[in-house]
Amino acid sequence: MKISLLTVLLLSATVAPANADTINVLTTTADLKAVVEAVGGKHVKVDTLGLGNQNYHFLQAKPSYMIKARRADLFVRVGLDLEIGYESLILEGSRNPDIQVGRPGHLDASEGIAALEIPDHVDRSMGDIHAHGNPHYWLDPVRMKIVAEHITVRLSQLAPQYAAEFKENYSELSGTIDRKMREWQERLSPYRKEKLISYHRSWSYFADRFGFDVVDELEPKPGVPPSPAHLRTIIDIVQKQQIKVILNENIYKEDAARYVSERTSAVVVSAPISVGGARGVTDYIALMDRIVDSVQAGFAQFGGPR
Repeated sequence: MKISLLTVLLLSATVAPANADTINVLTTTADLKAVVEAVGGKHVKVDTLGLGNQNYHFLQAKPSYMIKARRADLFVRVGLDLEIGYESLILEGSRNPDIQVGRPGHLDASEGIAALEIPDHVDRSMGDIHAHGNPHYWLDPVRMKIVAEHITVRLSQLAPQYAAEFKENYSELSGTIDRKMREWQERLSPYRKEKLISYHRSWSYFADRFGFDVVDELEPKPGVPPSPAHLRTIIDIVQKQQIKVILNENIYKEDAARYVSERTSAVVVSAPISVGGARGVTDYIALMDRIVDSVQAGFAQFGGPR
């Protein structure tokens, strides 16, 4: 999507600008923090509830989070029910009217995102299923460009005096993603249509963008730890379908992945799923670089480009 600066300025006229030169932003994830910093530049001060080495599903509504929210001009969430267990408690506890749902200071970054895996129905027997679709869309760089656009527009509403700078920063980030996408697609193209096993259902958007097929997860149900019976089923699937790579999100222990690998020919590839989730992964581009590096290296063990 391309942003019309005129559109941004017209939208910004409907929202009172932030009083200070710096917009205080609180995000729920490190990935959103990285994008806000890229777009906002020197005009934002960004904090995050979750760190890149944490499981965002299981954050808790700590008093310290409420204090952070109280100081925020803008609260940005992933949405799609990722934060369903704690967001409302944090917002209520913050006593900050400006960042409540429906206010200009509250941004659901999933707006306009084409969600995958929207279930027909949800019940407790299905595990940690998200009623509005899989929330791990940040692992698709193209969808993250949409997120960056939303952030650009909202920052411009809150501080219209800096709208031109926000738009310029967005254009730079968007252009970088476009250039890197060509590189990432080329590097992974030899492995298109390859099948994967993952630990959690984290890689759906990554697989959709780069042409992989995630056949199953080590979790028998989302959020449920692997059981011996389910791992035996996974071993059978890996052997019959000749699956080469078990892509293990590094926020989860590798024990189950190693158990399957030792009984099949599949290799374990451990990769971060969030900015800050591994050493050197300091921004969104670095995150995607690391994931592509890891996946390419895993498949390269079976021959092909390295």
